[in-house]
Amino acid sequence: MSRALVNTLCAAHPGATASDPTTELDSWKVGGKMFACFGEHIDGVALKTDSVETAQMLIDAGAAIKAPYFHKSWVLVPFDSPKDELQHRIAVSYDIIFKGLPKKTQAVISDA
Repeated sequence: MSRALVNTLCAAHPGATASDPTTELDSWKVGGKMFACFGEHIDGVALKTDSVETAQMLIDAGAAIKAPYFHKSWVLVPFDSPKDELQHRIAVSYDIIFKGLPKKTQAVISDA
């Protein structure tokens, strides 16, 4: 897997936008809220899970590792993960963030 693939998978979601940070980190957002983050010196993508328990389960199963500097409900999915797992985890993270947006924002994104 590569950063290019992660960018492709993130861009496939409605309303997803790539940030233009002043740091070495790249992030993807929906409605101004981050759902994916990765950088030049990170060998994976940080993604949101629905709970600390889910994050720990993914870590225990070897599907992810603890995402440094993020809340415990975020995990780091390695770039060398199977493409379908990476695609699924990105979709789940996007959905969690999208569903937390105000209904008006959701409607605007859905109608675009």
